[in-house]
Amino acid sequence: MPAVNLSANNPQLTAPEKDVPTFSPKAVSVVYVLGGPGAGKGTQCANLVRDYGFKHLSAGDLLRAEQDRQDSEFGGMIREYIADGKIVPMEVTVQLLENAMTDDIKSREGGGGRFLIDGFPRKMDQAIKFEESVCPSKFTLFFDCPEDIMQERLINRGKTSGRADDNAESIKKRFKTFVETSMPVVDYFEKEGKVVKVSAIKSPDEVYEEVQARMKQRGFEMAGK
Repeated sequence: MPAVNLSANNPQLTAPEKDVPTFSPKAVSVVYVLGGPGAGKGTQCANLVRDYGFKHLSAGDLLRAEQDRQDSEFGGMIREYIADGKIVPMEVTVQLLENAMTDDIKSREGGGGRFLIDGFPRKMDQAIKFEESVCPSKFTLFFDCPEDIMQERLINRGKTSGRADDNAESIKKRFKTFVETSMPVVDYFEKEGKVVKVSAIKSPDEVYEEVQARMKQRGFEMAGK
């Protein structure tokens, strides 16, 4: 595929260079959620939204919605990247996330918010771009799970999910991409003391018990408490 000039093709998807992030970390709390495909990120994010008042933003869901949008400049490109298990160009993903955060914050009184960003950042350039131009994160919630367990979960999910990437060939590509590109992001933030690692082998309820304990350690109380 030829190189894509994102700013020329669709200026709405490419933010201008900024000296400071769009959102202040004093008003907006961002928690990244990472883990291999099938680690259970979506289930745990739903729990956190329910109990902690987070807005759940899935980078993958935003990209899939954009690929299906009728007048999208990048629908075909996104579809090809996802099918191949590759990472969509950084500018597109970061801008879609910023747009979604802006829409949510505008709907709230006080202009603040809590955001769980699921499946992001998947590469170092995404992490750096988002931290510098959108909002510095509080920490990364990392769900650690062996590959064989994740593969079994995904194959079972593929029987009913209808997702094009829940098949054996795409799953292998996604595992490879995660290890090569996302684990360096986890390692980077871990050196900064900004990773909360949770074992995702146990049942969803048991995993969430650990998540709650770790959230409290980081100063996050359940909504209404």
